[in-house]
Amino acid sequence: MVKCQVVMEALDKIAPRYLAEDWDNVGLLVGSPAQEVHKIIVALDVSEALVDFAVTGKYDMIISHHPLLFKPMKQLRTDLPQGRVLQKLLTANIAVFAAHTNLDIASGGVNDVLAEILGLKNIRPFAVTAEEELVKLVVFVPAAQADVVQKALGDAGAGHIGNYSHCAFRCEGQGTFLPLEKSNPFIGKPGILEQVEEVRLETIFPVQSQNRIVRAMCKAHPYEEPAYDLYPLKNKGTVMSLGRLADLETAVPVEIFAHKVKSALAADAVRLVRGGEKMVSRVALCSGSGAEFIAKAAYMGADVYVTGDVKYHEAQRAAEFGLHLIDAGHFATETPVVSVLTEKLKAIAAAGKWNIEIFADETGEDPFEFI
Repeated sequence: MVKCQVVMEALDKIAPRYLAEDWDNVGLLVGSPAQEVHKIIVALDVSEALVDFAVTGKYDMIISHHPLLFKPMKQLRTDLPQGRVLQKLLTANIAVFAAHTNLDIASGGVNDVLAEILGLKNIRPFAVTAEEELVKLVVFVPAAQADVVQKALGDAGAGHIGNYSHCAFRCEGQGTFLPLEKSNPFIGKPGILEQVEEVRLETIFPVQSQNRIVRAMCKAHPYEEPAYDLYPLKNKGTVMSLGRLADLETAVPVEIFAHKVKSALAADAVRLVRGGEKMVSRVALCSGSGAEFIAKAAYMGADVYVTGDVKYHEAQRAAEFGLHLIDAGHFATETPVVSVLTEKLKAIAAAGKWNIEIFADETGEDPFEFI
């Protein structure tokens, strides 16, 4: 058993909330961070069928991709579907957490999962939303405790550069301080000037992680009053992007690639718009509903664009750009992340010895049926 807050913190590492678009509604939407969690189900949507399943199965928490509450509510009527679902959740004390566009954008999130399922290579950003602002932390630590503090910083998320973690720089020097009368120094005695062999430890992290990382540093630091500096940096961190641009190992006709998409996503059908006769080598994709990026895909030299929820005139526009388009549906392009997110949470739970059960939803289905 763990507190809901612990699960929320784990999810924030997988898909940080600051990545979410401004119009989105993510995080804990129902419940309390303090409530206990024994059993979790991960789903694409919080449908009434899922809630009934969660109540019967005595689940404590639902983690969904699509937010249950999206627009502000002016009334809570239990005779209407949304109100009825909320009533069931509150009665059963089931928390609901949403990771939406932050999970779309996050590394290893919805779009990366989609690209990997399609067997794409050289996966890179597509529709850039932002670049991380970086901060450098410099902290002065007694030499004997430098390893402990550096590990705490790295474990909290500092020092991530590309495919490397716990990156830091050290420089030895001598620190001096005079403990005053009411102090309780780790080294030395009040009223006596101390000189200590110290390490200047430097590392970087995204500004959004600053509070968490500084807290971790202070907790691990032996001094009563750690000395540290924070510097804003002009160089940027990770590029954040909706969708992905990637490549096929070998160019293929678009109908062959369309069949591959259909098979990989176990979709009942996909809709194909031909943008000419060119072969498919470079692929742009955006899970869910991404028709707004059709021009972007064409501009970036994609041969085909994979997304969902494409309208008639949007399809015409893709053809006019000479861009093949595959509408694989909202559900099919997003549902693969459910099992991936479940496995990531299971790994975190095992490492943290949470002793809870985590399951992937198997009740979710595409509302569209092809006949």
